[in-house]
Amino acid sequence: MTVQRSEPAIRRRRGGGGSALVGAGILLSRVTGLVRERAIGHFFGTGYAADAYTAANRIPNVLQSLLGEGVLSASIIPTYSRLLAQGREGDAGRVAGAVAGLLAVVVGTLVLLMVAFARPVTAVLAPGLGEETFELTVTLMRIITPAIGILVLSAWCLGVLNSHRRFFLSYVAPALMNVMQVAVLVVAASVVVGELGGDLGAAAQSSLVVWLAWGTVIGGVMQFAVQVPTVMRVAPGLRFSMRTRDTGTREVIRSFVPIVAGRGVVHLSGFLQLVLASFLALGALAAMRYAQILYVLPVSLFGMAVAAAELPELSSISADRRDVLRARVGSGLARIVFFVAPTMVAYVVVGDFLVAALYQSGEFDRADVVQVWIILAVHALGLLATTGSRLLQSVLYGQGRPRTPARIAVVRVAVALALGLVLMFQFDRLVIGPDGLEQVGDLPAFTPLPQQFRDPSVEGEHHLGAVGLAVAAAAASLIEYQMLRRAVRPHVAEVTMVGGRLRLTLVAAAISGVAAIAVRPIAAGLAPIVAGLVVVGVVGAVYLVAAWRLGVPEARRFVQLASRRARTGPDPGS
Repeated sequence: MTVQRSEPAIRRRRGGGGSALVGAGILLSRVTGLVRERAIGHFFGTGYAADAYTAANRIPNVLQSLLGEGVLSASIIPTYSRLLAQGREGDAGRVAGAVAGLLAVVVGTLVLLMVAFARPVTAVLAPGLGEETFELTVTLMRIITPAIGILVLSAWCLGVLNSHRRFFLSYVAPALMNVMQVAVLVVAASVVVGELGGDLGAAAQSSLVVWLAWGTVIGGVMQFAVQVPTVMRVAPGLRFSMRTRDTGTREVIRSFVPIVAGRGVVHLSGFLQLVLASFLALGALAAMRYAQILYVLPVSLFGMAVAAAELPELSSISADRRDVLRARVGSGLARIVFFVAPTMVAYVVVGDFLVAALYQSGEFDRADVVQVWIILAVHALGLLATTGSRLLQSVLYGQGRPRTPARIAVVRVAVALALGLVLMFQFDRLVIGPDGLEQVGDLPAFTPLPQQFRDPSVEGEHHLGAVGLAVAAAAASLIEYQMLRRAVRPHVAEVTMVGGRLRLTLVAAAISGVAAIAVRPIAAGLAPIVAGLVVVGVVGAVYLVAAWRLGVPEARRFVQLASRRARTGPDPGS
């Protein structure tokens, strides 16, 4: 007799595997992203070309933030997944096709407008840039904006593939974009620097960063194109249109608006931070970019991976099954904390070794390392809250409450911006230089530094204005997490990151922090890449052993799996 499993049962069984596939895809894309950032740091350091590229990326990213990324998947996956679970593949295909058609028209129109009005848009969103940086930003923005529009369509592919439990491809596809950017930059550097006799001055950097922008365009096309064949194969009922009369399409549109207001407003806070940071000393934008690349790595690998894999499952659990819902949320938070806690400790205690291993090369010197590390360490204080919030948002999206995360996100953004506006001018008066920490001007301060002081006159000097924005962002993340905890109580009762076994995980992370402090003198005498590998190895090994000895279930499962694989070899079916 053949025993059939129901579709929901199969999905529940594969939930953990889904987060592993998402994490694996994100890991590969992030690793290539780190290689890209090392290349950018090598050629541009924290100079004006790096600031211009950062601003030119951030401004058109408003399209990807508002119309793509988690916003699109959070609105289409619940509806699309429910239709598939009900066996209504034709209806699901019509919904996905209508969303694609509407999205293409909206995105195409916005891309044309942003390219045509690049100069006034840049003037509004980055008003504090110097003249040279401003002109280069406008040029780069006109090149990069179409690529960002293509990435929105790539996010549509992600929503469809995730609904069909095809998690890996969409999250690894960005690796193609990263590889193309690095390839174009390296090839262009060999030509441009050769023509200028080895000089990597302002002229060479301006030329190189334009080539990097074109590499972004080519990579964006590749990221979208590689997903299309699989989308067409798993969704044979897909019908492209602009119909809005179907019930499912209207449901997606209704949920899209509050999700844009929620997740979109968080991304928009990044653009408002760009406005604020443009009034800080030269190099602040680039330093924030380098720090945030490392900061978002665990957010993507663990917070986003778990939240993305759980969203289809949470959407299929009815509101009256609170025990099932609570078990999934508790398990998800435990997985997030298990991986994020040691990462947070490493960023705070030995983050300078990690920054040096990744970036210290060419134009990126030791003073740049210290500046980026301080920003990263402060950001890391909000890591647990940020990653946990991703899962709690998925609970509310899955239970049909998209407006609640939106309202909470507004509070988070308001706190981050208000507090950041106050703190950034105070910290911008603090300078790390050859003689240590110094103060420039009087405190407290509520206006930008005069222009002559915002361009460091001494080599190796770095202002810390971006640290003020990092402090504000970390505080806002903690507030958001506490508000989301209260919001999900009607569905899953109480959730916490510090109770029971989660507390043991934090103890293990603290033990790994002590080990990290002990290994600092040894690592200080090694080459940057070797030192980075040493501190990561020590923190990881001590943490895993401590968590295993303390009885953390995730650590024991990890050790058991590793032991079984060592004895039997890889499982062909995994």
